[in-house]
Amino acid sequence: MGKHLTTRSEDYSKWYNELVVKADLAENSAVRGCMVIKPYGFAIWERMQAILDKKFKETGHSNAYFPLFVSKSLFEAEEQNAEGFAKECAVVTHYRLENDPDKPGKLRVDPKAKLEEELIVRPTSEAIIWNTYRNWIQSYRDLPILLNQWANVVRWEMRTRLFLRTAEFLWQEGHTAHATEAEALEETKRMNGVYADFVEQYMAIPVIQGVKSASERFAGAVETYCIEALMQDGKALQAGTSHFLGQNFAKAFDVKFATKEGGLEHVWATSWGVSTRLMGALIMTHSDDNGLVLPPELAPHQVVIVPIYKGDEQRTAIEAAVAPIIEALRKADIRVHFDNRDTHKPGFKFNEYELKGVPLRIGIGPRDLENGTVELARRDTLSKKSVAQADLVTEIQSTLKEIQEALFNRAKDFRANHTTEVDTFDVFKEVLETKGGFISAFWDGTEATETAIKEATKATIRCIPLDRKAETGTCIYSGKPAHQRVLFAKAY
Repeated sequence: MGKHLTTRSEDYSKWYNELVVKADLAENSAVRGCMVIKPYGFAIWERMQAILDKKFKETGHSNAYFPLFVSKSLFEAEEQNAEGFAKECAVVTHYRLENDPDKPGKLRVDPKAKLEEELIVRPTSEAIIWNTYRNWIQSYRDLPILLNQWANVVRWEMRTRLFLRTAEFLWQEGHTAHATEAEALEETKRMNGVYADFVEQYMAIPVIQGVKSASERFAGAVETYCIEALMQDGKALQAGTSHFLGQNFAKAFDVKFATKEGGLEHVWATSWGVSTRLMGALIMTHSDDNGLVLPPELAPHQVVIVPIYKGDEQRTAIEAAVAPIIEALRKADIRVHFDNRDTHKPGFKFNEYELKGVPLRIGIGPRDLENGTVELARRDTLSKKSVAQADLVTEIQSTLKEIQEALFNRAKDFRANHTTEVDTFDVFKEVLETKGGFISAFWDGTEATETAIKEATKATIRCIPLDRKAETGTCIYSGKPAHQRVLFAKAY
């Protein structure tokens, strides 16, 4: 398997697209803008899903499922939300096809099968869920409702890229209902923190927690909390969002509850989600010109064993020696794969697993059998060493931990080196063009300034960091007084 990847320095976008396909993660489907997630790519997504699902349940949430279709009138109920997603909506107008009398063997839409009311293929599920909550909530005793759903959504994107932006994608969306504003806000912040912990601890990607500016908020939200990550090309990627919806959806769908005091009030809401876009973040943060680099916490195979032999006798001896190694690793809860295919040579396999980003590779041949050793190769550093078979489990456990920490620290150092404080617009533009990354700058808080900067440079306000220092200064663009620094960047 020749890698032949375009290098990152040569063309980052092309490198990314080639890597996704050649590492067997995903490919474009026959449907424009949609992707096929291949088994290896889906195995990584399943790891993410399982870990997040456990975290959601530990924070009191249950899973449910709501319909793919939303009637147009329901979708229109919350105006900001409807307007925000209108241009990305796929719409179902008919419910049947018929044989085309003018073209034998072809089908056409049956004009008699027009729907009385058009259906929107969900771009997000607030409308259908809040219409349902109206039937579920009468009293304070019915609150809170803490639900999540794992689903697909459709947003008719014009420019698509595997994992990062596709017409249909997989995600989870939490939708919660609360009796008080304080409780809903606490939920919003808690779930943003859950996302931050997951991305840092499991994906080994450092993130900045913050809130979005008004123009970057989710349509229909009062406040959008987010986690922002920095990719190797100096562009930012929004890795997750958690929205405080206030009472907007409760008012739109007339969801009220009887309070303990006997009054009647609208419910307070949140929604939060991450998607298969996290796969893009994982690839772009850690991978190199040799292929994928996976953090051990998410790798489908943490260790791959490749036998090196000539003839059946050597093969049988190696397989006998490998069996107890596999058993010991599995007992230690290490995900191990033994590649004993006789259709491919060891060199091909080494190449394949390097491309697929398996954290550790064990090579074992006749000389290793004599010496009671194996060759252990690390994917992140491409270093190799000889390890005694008796010490292998302990060595692998400590090395996997080392790799996980090393990937995080490397990404954190990169972010630190690509975060720049600027005080003038000229320096802002220069840093953006020559260095990229996050730019910390004073902003006067107006949408007019934010839009002008975006039009002039393509940089957007990624977030107003939660841990920002209390400081005042002068807006880099307008020269007006500014009460905070915010993070700008070009973004995916």
